[in-house]
Amino acid sequence: MKKERKRREDATVYMLRKEAGIPTRILFYAVLIGFTVLTLYPLVWLVINSFKTTAEFYMNPLGFPRRFYLDNYPLAWRLGNFGILAVNSVIYTVVSTVAIIFLAQAAGFAFAKIKCRATPILYGAFILGLLLTVQSLIVPLFLMSFSTGLYNTRLGVIIPYVALGLPIPIYLCTEYIKGIPDSLVESARMDGAGYLRILINVIMPMTKPVAATAAILTVLAVWNEFVLVFILTGHDSLRSLPVGIFRFSGELASDYGKQFAALVVGMIPIVLFYLVFRNQITRGVAAGAIKG
Repeated sequence: MKKERKRREDATVYMLRKEAGIPTRILFYAVLIGFTVLTLYPLVWLVINSFKTTAEFYMNPLGFPRRFYLDNYPLAWRLGNFGILAVNSVIYTVVSTVAIIFLAQAAGFAFAKIKCRATPILYGAFILGLLLTVQSLIVPLFLMSFSTGLYNTRLGVIIPYVALGLPIPIYLCTEYIKGIPDSLVESARMDGAGYLRILINVIMPMTKPVAATAAILTVLAVWNEFVLVFILTGHDSLRSLPVGIFRFSGELASDYGKQFAALVVGMIPIVLFYLVFRNQITRGVAAGAIKG
């Protein structure tokens, strides 16, 4: 089935290329090249200027540095205290992503396959979360965190991350699981399997594409999140990389070399994440967001 689908897709692409005229192809490639240049130029400009001193940046903001000033990176790492901040970012991202994906698949399975009068109400409550913003919840979250003793703790950051990150993955998983035949769940139930076993052995293996989509969205959102971790923590030992980068827009705002180096340090993990998982990202976005 997959080979036949791939053959048809290749045949369709071949026919489109054959029917398209030379002017159309030139215009198409010109648009792609222009989009690529506009996308990559800011990143290249940022990397180039991260190897300049502040004085050289003022004199030549668009050109290459006369001498690559490598000290910007170790100084930015030390001044920003990026060692512990990077560890915190990894902890927050990994724990939040794993929790969100598991809970989203479990909730999606319940909403899609377990019939109950409360299902539409609960599902609607989660979908309503799509309309909520961090800015509208930051004051009650701070008060709840302080009153429960979770302020200045990693758990006090992870719980809001998971709660606020659930609506979109739950929606994606629910719509995807609706496309799974009910007969599979019914057969497993007749064989004596409980809902937890069905979730782990049947649903999770079949929802890998949508889980990949949800994981991608969650990783990007948590890694780049700034407001919650800044408000709910008071010590650098609990904060993440975006907070450390923000420091360079304050007391170190005039030191552009170190500021650009800090931005590159925060950008590298996301670029590596894309390079390593680019195939999964493409398949997940294409399959996970369509089925159901």
